[in-house]
Amino acid sequence: MNVTSKPTVKEAKTLTLAGGLAVLNAAIAEAERIGQPMCISVVDTGGNLLAFGRMDGSRALSVISTRNKAVSAALDGAPTGGVHADVELQVTLAQGSKWTNLVGGIPIRVDGFVLGAVAAGSGTGTQDLAVARAGAAAIEGAEMFLDFTPMGAEDSGIIRGPH
Repeated sequence: MNVTSKPTVKEAKTLTLAGGLAVLNAAIAEAERIGQPMCISVVDTGGNLLAFGRMDGSRALSVISTRNKAVSAALDGAPTGGVHADVELQVTLAQGSKWTNLVGGIPIRVDGFVLGAVAAGSGTGTQDLAVARAGAAAIEGAEMFLDFTPMGAEDSGIIRGPH
């Protein structure tokens, strides 16, 4: 097949700043509702930071991890925490420690297009995921990934080392 006969442009969509702020505000509202201070990152399709909030009382290290969760979810097009714990370290190292398998990052996907991603951190994986989902719900038609099951070591029941 001749390369020139293939399309040279594809349709793409991404979150705007207004969309990022709507996601951030919805996630903050959920974190307040459950009483768990969070760090929340919202990125566009390319993993570029659009909006960020660090609630009073959240963990300082979550500033970095939520950004990595959001970038990972946006670029993978899948929630973070879905890679089996036996390979998550190898994948993280292969990506220069920019990728994470911590639970709590989800892509914002509407009609098959990944528009960006949202991630929350400072709670349990379950809390982080709930806050991220609440943020994504601010975008009409966003997929909630309700069938997602974490496979990483966090919140999976996997026990390492002596009991």
